[in-house]
Amino acid sequence: MAKKSAVNRNEMVKKLVKQYAARRAALKATANDETLPLEERFDARLKLAKLPRNSAPNRIRNRCEVTGRPRAYYRKLRMSRIALRELGSAGLIPGLVKSSW
Repeated sequence: MAKKSAVNRNEMVKKLVKQYAARRAALKATANDETLPLEERFDARLKLAKLPRNSAPNRIRNRCEVTGRPRAYYRKLRMSRIALRELGSAGLIPGLVKSSW
């Protein structure tokens, strides 16, 4: 099980990303629009830099929904390899058959 503080911090980052998504997208569109004057684009870049750092989507860490483990994460199932193996062995994941011999 991962540290509660790390899991909670990641949840806070997810909330901030959702909160600032529209504002960040508008500023990025303005900054990347080459038809606008250079001063306006630069101003948009400065405003983008003033947004909270944790509101950037690349700061979100993929974590296992079951254990909170940050590594060996399967995106499709949203869990780590260890949780997948345990739940698969218990027969709790439909269509998954763990072979052992």
